[in-house]
Amino acid sequence: MARALALAAKGTGQVSPGPLVGCVITTKDGEVLGEGFYVYQDVKHAETLALEQAGGRARDATAYVTLEPHAHFGKTPPCTNNLIASGIKRLVAPIEDPNPKVSGRGFDHLRSAGLEVSSGLMAREAKKVNEKYSHFMTTGRPFVHLKLATSLDGKIATRTGDSRWITGGESRVRAQELRHECDLILIGAGTALADNPLLTDRAGKPRRRPLTRVVLDERLQTDPESQLVQTAKEAPVLIFTGESLETRKAEVLLSRGVEIVRDSFGGRDLLLVLEELGKRSFQSVLVEGGATVAGNLIDAGLVDKVTFFLAPVIIGGRDAPSAVGGHGAERLIDALGVVDVEIVQRGSDIEVTGYPPKARDRNEGGPV
Repeated sequence: MARALALAAKGTGQVSPGPLVGCVITTKDGEVLGEGFYVYQDVKHAETLALEQAGGRARDATAYVTLEPHAHFGKTPPCTNNLIASGIKRLVAPIEDPNPKVSGRGFDHLRSAGLEVSSGLMAREAKKVNEKYSHFMTTGRPFVHLKLATSLDGKIATRTGDSRWITGGESRVRAQELRHECDLILIGAGTALADNPLLTDRAGKPRRRPLTRVVLDERLQTDPESQLVQTAKEAPVLIFTGESLETRKAEVLLSRGVEIVRDSFGGRDLLLVLEELGKRSFQSVLVEGGATVAGNLIDAGLVDKVTFFLAPVIIGGRDAPSAVGGHGAERLIDALGVVDVEIVQRGSDIEVTGYPPKARDRNEGGPV
């Protein structure tokens, strides 16, 4: 199962809005007969690829699959049909697929055909691998991963606005990997104006569709000469703004490839923004700034995962911006706790990743 999960992860960036799936077929003695992993653009699923490698030796073998096989006709015929026809004797899958078209039906189909079906093995790890997919399937909204780079005293820039670079090279490489895992990257208008970022995926790995850059820009302040706008025809840019704003600037932005979404809240209703992104089949979003957006998402209880890169510097200054704005907690007991914490050294920096408990509880795809 560990090998199947490692195979599933090879599809990162290439499966959304589908799940990450890996499959390993073995004899009862553990000899590997076939393996495969899912990529959205491919016609064949992980189970089918593994079965093709195994050939006739799949009869009476065991299939380890990271997610319940589907039993309905979608892009491909049911994977359960192939497993049954192969003569596989036993299937091990850690978790059910949260997709209502699949959930429980794949297991039932296999059991009714006489296969031994086991679940629960490495369920924690399997849920984490597909946390984005599971959240999207159960809520209809993209999984929200908040990423921030700060000094030891929680600052994201000096009082003059200088912010490049707080963290070191290894942290920045890791940040590109986080971008590669997501469909979207989201910032506020203030960050777009102050930093003029490019916000592309520079991990150098294949992805199914380009990373879409999202800007929450209530007053349509985005500069038509910014890097975001100048590259909009190569990598999509989506701006959420107000309904009644001057149209000339909007026309310029549109002519350069930017898509504009107008609503009465101008992108301030974050739940509405996420629901709109979900309707477009975006499975996950990495939030990179700024403090206002981060604080408002936390205040609204919409953050599903957080990653902080802490650099060993102290910026100081009461006017230097902090990482998280919003209303914040009035009492320490009300502060947002983070659980299932992982800490990794990145050069001289520290990466801290965890899950807000409420997000973890409501997201069946998160760690248990």
